[in-house]
Formats: sequence, C-alpha cells, structure tokens
Amino acid sequence: MAAGSPQPHGRASAMWRRCLASAFRTAMACTIIGVTTLFGPKFITNYVAFPAFSYVTSILIVIDASLGDTFCGCWLALYATMQGVCPAILALWLIGPAQLTTTTTAAVVAVSTFVVVLPVNTHLVLKRIALGQIVLVYVVGYAGGADTHPIMHPVHIAASTALGAAACVLAMLFPYPNMACYEVKENCKLCIENASERLTLYIKAYTAEDMALAKGLISQAKSLSNTGNKLLKSIKSKQESIKWERIPVRFLKSYNQKNPEAALLGLETILGGMKTALESCSEFPVGILNSELKKDLNNLQEEVLKQVKVMALGNSIHPQSEDTCNDDKKFLQAFDTKTFSIIGSKDLPSMFFLFCLKHLLHSKSEAISPVANPSKQVPNDSQEKKCWLLSMVSSNGAGIKINKRRLMMALKSSLSLGFAVLFGLIYSKENGYWSGLPVAVSLASSREATFKVANIKAQGTVLGTVYGVLGCFIFEKYANLRFISLLPWFIFCSFLRQSRMYGQAGGVCAVIGGVLILGRKNFGEPSDFAIARIVETFIGLSCSIMVDVLVQPTRAAVLAKAQLSKCFHVLHETITSTLDSSRDCSVDDGIKRIKSQINELAKSIEEAESEPNFWFLPLNVASYRTIRSSLAKAADFLQFMNLALTPLERDFESTETDLKVFKEAIGREVMCLEEVSLVESVATVESEYEKRRMNADLEMGECAGKSCRVIRWPEWSGRSEFLLRRRNLAGEETLCLGAAAFCMNALWKETKEMEKQMREIVQWENPQCT
Repeated sequence: MAAGSPQPHGRASAMWRRCLASAFRTAMACTIIGVTTLFGPKFITNYVAFPAFSYVTSILIVIDASLGDTFCGCWLALYATMQGVCPAILALWLIGPAQLTTTTTAAVVAVSTFVVVLPVNTHLVLKRIALGQIVLVYVVGYAGGADTHPIMHPVHIAASTALGAAACVLAMLFPYPNMACYEVKENCKLCIENASERLTLYIKAYTAEDMALAKGLISQAKSLSNTGNKLLKSIKSKQESIKWERIPVRFLKSYNQKNPEAALLGLETILGGMKTALESCSEFPVGILNSELKKDLNNLQEEVLKQVKVMALGNSIHPQSEDTCNDDKKFLQAFDTKTFSIIGSKDLPSMFFLFCLKHLLHSKSEAISPVANPSKQVPNDSQEKKCWLLSMVSSNGAGIKINKRRLMMALKSSLSLGFAVLFGLIYSKENGYWSGLPVAVSLASSREATFKVANIKAQGTVLGTVYGVLGCFIFEKYANLRFISLLPWFIFCSFLRQSRMYGQAGGVCAVIGGVLILGRKNFGEPSDFAIARIVETFIGLSCSIMVDVLVQPTRAAVLAKAQLSKCFHVLHETITSTLDSSRDCSVDDGIKRIKSQINELAKSIEEAESEPNFWFLPLNVASYRTIRSSLAKAADFLQFMNLALTPLERDFESTETDLKVFKEAIGREVMCLEEVSLVESVATVESEYEKRRMNADLEMGECAGKSCRVIRWPEWSGRSEFLLRRRNLAGEETLCLGAAAFCMNALWKETKEMEKQMREIVQWENPQCT
C-alpha cells in the first residue's frame, strides 16, 4: 500500500476526533445555558423565561460549526428576532392576548409563517429561529390569556434567543477559538498531499511494465480518491464561515484572499481524467512509451509535484523556470512526425493521459473547473469590499426576492405550521407549542423525502426524550447534577448525525429531546412531560406530512423522470456549443448547467428511493443512478474536449468535417434519449423510433432496418484516421487531437450506456411488452 494511503484505523480516529470536538462545543454551549438558567442571578433568569428555546437556538447554530458560523448565527438570530418578535409585539398589543382563540392563534401563526418563509434569499437558520419565536409568542400568549404581557412576553423570548446565541460564541472561544480558516488551510494541505500521492501512483501506473502492476497502482489511487473528495467537501462547507471570521481584515486593510475551492476542483478533474485514461488502456506498457518518453516523464514528475503542492499556499501556479520550459520542449518533441505516423486508436488513452499531465504542468487548474471563470476580471480592493457587503446583506435577509417556487414553499410551510398549532392546542392548551416547534425549527430549503425525514425526526425525538427520562430517574436524588448525563448523549448524537440511518435531522432531534428534559427544572414529572411532548411532536409531523401530500402531490419518481429529460436537453445544448466552430464562453456556462442539473437529478433519485411506493410503480433506481454516473462522466469529457479543441481553432477547418459528423450523430442520439425519457409506453417509443428511422435513412443514406436506437457513429469512421490524415503537426497539436478523439470515443460510449439504461427503464415501466 502506498505511503500515506488512508488506513481504517486512521479514518476511525479522524471521525472520533471530529465527533468529539463537535460534542464538546455543543456540550459547552448547553452547559453555559444550563448554568445560567438553573443557577444564574435573578435579573437574568427573570428575562430568560424560555430556556427550552435557548437550547434550541444554540443547537441550531453550534452543531458542526466554527467561530465564523457562530458570528453569522448571532447576526441571523438578531435578524430573526426582528422578523419574529418585533411584529408579534405589535400584533399582541393590537389584538390582546385575552382575545386569542385556538383558531385565531393558528391563523396568526400561519400568516406570520408565510411572511417569513416567502423571501427566497434569506438564510435557512434565520427562518427556523424566527418561526420558533412566532410559535412561542402566540401559542404561549394564548395559553397565558390575560396574564400575558403583550410587550414583556415577546421580550422574554428575544432574551432566551440571545442567550442561546451568546452561549454559542463562548463555546467556540473556549478553550481555544475554533477557526474555520485554520481548518481550511490544514485540509488544503492534506488535499494537496493526497493529490500528489495519487499523481505519483498514476505516473507509476502509466510507466508500468505489466498489466497487474498497473491495475494495483490504480486501485491504490482509488482509495485515496475517496479521502480527497471528503476533504474537498469539508473545504467547500467552510467558505462562508471564513468570510465572517475575516470581517475586521476586510475593513482594516487590503484583502485579497482567493478561494481554494476552484483550484482544487480543477485539480480533481484533471486527476479524474488521468484515472479514466489509465482504466481505458488495453495494454501495459503502453504502445507509445519509448525509453526517451519514459525518461522525460521521470524528469517532469518532480516539477509536476511542485506545481501541485504550491497550490496549497497561493492558489496559483508559480512561474515556470527556464529548465522547466526546456523539459517541456523535450516532452513535446517526443511526438514529432516520425512517432506520430504510428499512432493508432489504441494509443488514444495514452495520449489523453499525457494531455492531462501537460495541462496540469503548464496551465492553471482553475481553468478546467466550472466554478471559476477566467474571463472575468479580478475586482480591486474597494470593489471587492463593496461586492462582499452586498452579498452579506443579500444572503442574510435584507434583500427580498420572491418567485413562484418560493410562493408554493411559503404556502406549504404556513399551512403545515398553522395546522400543527391548531391540532396541538386542541389536544393540549398548555403543551400545544410542542406540536408547532418541531415543524418550525426543521424547515427545509427545498423538497425532501417527506416520509423518511418525518420518520427519523420522530425516532430521534423519542430517543432523546427517553434518554432524558432515564437521566432524570438515575439522578433523581441529585437533580443539580443530572445535566452531567448529557455529555455522553452529545457524543452519541454526534455519531448519530454522521450515520446514514438518522443523518443530520434525526441527530439534532435526538439532541434536543435529551436537553429539553435534563436541562430544565420545576416542570413536573419527567415522564408526563415526555409523553405530552412525544404526542405533540407526532401531531406536528403528521400535519407536515398531510400538507406535503395534499399541496405538493407530485411524487419524487415523477420529478426524477422530468429532471432526467432536462439533463438530456442541457447535455445536447452543451455538446452543440462545444463542437461548434464559433465556440465561446457559453461552453463553460453549459458545463456548469449540466453539472448543476446532474446534482438535482441525484437529489431526486435519492428522494424517490426513500419515499413509500404505496400503489405506485417504484423507480428503477439502479438504472437512474447508472445514467446519472454516465452524465457526470460526459460532462467531464466535454470539459476536456473544450480544452483540447481550443489550441486547434486556428486549424479548425481541417477538423470541422469530423466534428460535424460526430456532432450530428451524438446530437441525434441524445435528442432521442430526451424524447424517450418523457414518453409513457413502449408503443409510443416504437412509433417515434420508426419516424426517426425513416428520417435517418434519408439523411444518412443508411440501409433500412436501423432504428434511431441503433444509429451509429460509424466507429468514428476509423478513429485512427482522424489523426493519421493530419501530418506535420506540432507536439501540442498532436496531444490535443489525441485527447479530443479520446473524449469523443468516451462520450459516445457513455451515450450508448445511457441508451441501454433507458431501454431498461422503459421495459421496467411496461413489463407486459417484450
């Protein structure tokens, strides 16, 4: 096994450290709240009248957070108070708590929820805190009746929110600040080290003398690739937090910190291309690897590793030395006209590997990443500060945008919370807010697997509540010490949040369930409170499910099918723009779009797999996932094809005929897939295929009997001829032609795989037809 490859005990210890750190910060924040509310001075405890919501606020902010996240959370809590508490003061003063009824309370909650959820670009945590405040203000105000003060009651809720936010900041500072920038910097170094090890393995595999050795090296690199992807996700998740940690730096001095995500994504894409090339090689040693080329590769390996490692610090490629330029010339001279004349189709994977290696050595890897846009000018310091301020205002709620999708989301949320409060109050006036609070603090930003999420929330609530009751029983004689029993529960829930069974939603519900019992006093028998809360939670989740089914009845399987058609449509547009002679920046935009649509398809597939089938036909998840994988590979090949064709634009006319044939053939194939993905029966498919067959026979001059399903790119008309008839080209052009040909072949292969899976899907939906 390669040095530095992830060992099982290394991954386990990393997970332990991460979960323990999260549990410690969560426990610290809850301890601060518990000590303040249970043993604090009267002038504080009199204002913090809702410690339960202090715990909820802290958990919403502090879990898996850094110092920057808590700063952001404090701002969100303040803005949520302006949306939730401030309007409620005016409403209670005008209506009067004594005039509230069960129906009017539910109606006011529903209207307030609609107003809070409607803006499209306000932060999700902000909405959750504001909705929780709304539930407490009106439901507790209704339960108190004439004894509820219309001004001080909302102020107490605001004070409870402020205590939860302040506890999060203190927990992040003790015993040392948990800075996201340090974590990102460390992860960047680990990511670069991981990429360097993989690159070394790939070069060794390329120069291997036999197939067994090459396959073993590729297998080692695959295990490293999983670790690299996790590091990239961690870096991406901390970008917003870094902005909040560096607020003073932006105002006090010039600030020009680049985002490492784009560079690392570009590096990952290049390494993925090298892996694909090696997996496509049919023999080792590769055919074009002579002694001179092997020597050049060994000489360049150290320089390539330097280029990779320097990205960990500066996010840019350092200037090439004169020696490096000379090595590059030697590297390309290996592909002179003498060597070029013997290259055939079996050598295309090898050439694509060298193309990726050269691009990594002499180009900024951000150029291949769809995140970055090199054509945009870098703003100066004053422009950057201005843009940053505008983005902070927009992302945290001051900018108000509304669209139709958000209108439906706001309507659904208002109905869910309104019905939850209504039926919760009918069941129990004193505990009615426990039916609405879980719905409020678990608001989702988009569609989710309704039944699955409701199930894990219910299970998490029950687990936490039962643990709380047991903790109260064990510490019955030492009530002041029962809060200590939460520490093992925080650790357990940290692992629970990492599990596939419960995930983030179930883990958070479990944490809240335990804290709300063990962190309170003078609320009666724990078992009675536990039963009341479980019942109220069930009422709230049932109302949420009911509204989801009635207001948003479209099944995830139907949405997945529509999303698949959209992916095919965008793929067709991207292929057309990539292979067009007048290519421009729209190619990069198209690649961004197709990758975004693929991500949406993955979400729809996951949701469809989780939802119950009832009397409906289940989604063919295996085929959909295979198509999603092929679409992702196709997007990567289009990126590389765009890079390969760019240096050939001055000689584009000589390759235009080949590209036109390929574009027409694969474009027709993808259009067929798009149309087939929308039809419902085999009879319709066969009718469309027959029409396509007649048109294809007339246009292509092909013999009858071939349907649109089997229109072939005629083995790329002899793929080696694509290269062999272009002689006297420079080494760079040779590599670009070879890379373009490889990407075309690979793209065609993935298209045929998608066609095969579409047949499986149609047959799955029409089992009576053969």
